[in-house]
Amino acid sequence: MRRKGNSSSTGSDRRTFLKHGMMAAGAATAVGAGLAPGRVAALESVLAGDSNSGPGITKGDIAILKFLQALEQIEADLWIQYSELGGVQDSEVSGVNGGNALYTAALQILDGDMDTYIHDNTDDEISHAAFLGRYLESKGAAPVSLERFRHLPSSQATGANQSYRGDGRRLTNLTQLTVDTTFWSRYRSLTNPDVDAHASFVHAVPDLAKGRHTAIPRTDDDTAGSTISADPANNPQSITPHLQAIAFTAGFHFAFIEQGGTSLYPTLAQKVTNLEVLRVLLAIGPSETMHFQTWQDKAGNALPISDTDTGFRGSTGSSVSFSDLKKAQGETSPESQNGDTLQANLIFPEPAHFLSTKLPPVAIIRPTSTRNSGAVAAVNGLVADGLFIGHTVNGKSDGLVELLLRLAIQADDARRES
Repeated sequence: MRRKGNSSSTGSDRRTFLKHGMMAAGAATAVGAGLAPGRVAALESVLAGDSNSGPGITKGDIAILKFLQALEQIEADLWIQYSELGGVQDSEVSGVNGGNALYTAALQILDGDMDTYIHDNTDDEISHAAFLGRYLESKGAAPVSLERFRHLPSSQATGANQSYRGDGRRLTNLTQLTVDTTFWSRYRSLTNPDVDAHASFVHAVPDLAKGRHTAIPRTDDDTAGSTISADPANNPQSITPHLQAIAFTAGFHFAFIEQGGTSLYPTLAQKVTNLEVLRVLLAIGPSETMHFQTWQDKAGNALPISDTDTGFRGSTGSSVSFSDLKKAQGETSPESQNGDTLQANLIFPEPAHFLSTKLPPVAIIRPTSTRNSGAVAAVNGLVADGLFIGHTVNGKSDGLVELLLRLAIQADDARRES
């Protein structure tokens, strides 16, 4: 595990790849359509290794890869914002303006290593976008560029990089979120939306599903009144309830984002034809699951506090109350066999229905159907989350959501070929 300030030759090599791969291919440009044949062959040779790629790569495979590469750019963008303000500050991902010490302290109420985890999750998502972009190039396909949609403003709080990519503009909005926290009970439930079509799941934090909530400090007004403590987890009183609410919202948003990838990769893997492309999806997908389990665990440490977002620059007027999920038992019936659907420390998936209710319950990733967790469902989930609020020009959509939906439809339409 990386600690504050540590680096190695391996880290240096990785930073070099991330810098040149992500900036040049994964997120900023749409190069690749006119690659020289020799370069394509060389890249294919390196990437294929000794694997047996089986059936040739199909249009459906490319559609799936393009959608995932676009979505990983969205993830990288939002995680970079979190890392700038609350992650370990080093030259690998963050470190531009030194972070926001008060926001970092608020996050550490959830876990003392939150800054390290945020940093590493960011690093991973950047690598996903970079790799998928280069991999598409190696197959003669142009990666998707979302650069023209990067016009949302950065946070104005201490630590936010106002010079990000030269102008400080972003793809995602983390200040007006509506967070669906039903993932919490779904993974603790006997019911599975893929099998039980009418199943409903309770929210871990019902208020986050109503109104719009900020998960990052918008300005230093949001951190005013808080002080640094040597151990924020044992001295949460040093952090105002308002800043705690922002940090706890982020904690649940982290898990919401990563549970989406946890379901999406196995869903799309079922549509892949080429074995090497399948290997790519099966290799990246589980890392999203690792992220999800970590964030689910940390979010469960949120303290019972309430806050109304008024009186601050950018306030939305939304109220939120967090409960002590460590004590939560017996909240729902009949979802859970043991009545512990909201219990904080149940971070492993409980056995659930799979394929048929005639089969015994089994611990699984869920959902994994196109209907519930396909590409279109993923885009719709991010839209409902509020990540794309602000993507308008002169009152009209700038086209980002429409582009993502087109890519999503093409990915969902892919079919495994013999």
